[in-house]
Amino acid sequence: MDERTGQPGGLTSEHKEALALGREQSRVVKRYLEALEERRPRRGRRRTAESVRKQLAAIEERLSEADPLTRLRLLQDRIDLQKEVESTAGDVDITALEEEFVKVARSYSERKGISYAAWREIGVDAPVLKRAGIRRAGS
Repeated sequence: MDERTGQPGGLTSEHKEALALGREQSRVVKRYLEALEERRPRRGRRRTAESVRKQLAAIEERLSEADPLTRLRLLQDRIDLQKEVESTAGDVDITALEEEFVKVARSYSERKGISYAAWREIGVDAPVLKRAGIRRAGS
């Protein structure tokens, strides 16, 4: 018996529910932040699906004539480009993730002590934070 709760095991049903809620909020926040990270612009010129296809075709043409060391590099380039094509094909619906984030962000922020500034610095847009009810300190 737990002295605090008077129950075997020490966890009340309310405590278990709070833990489950915390885990779910963490999952929602993590999925949204990962999607933001994926969408963050990279340095350099943005590649289109067409430009990637052209690069793949050029690699295929060069493979048969290439020396072993060049062929190795071309094969790695082909693998990298194919992964890029696969990752862009499965683009995530940021809108749905954002809606879920908005529902839990305020509670999560309060529970974890996350400030408006921290959310902004990691890349969450101000309008999203406003919809979530997270305001700048002092406002």
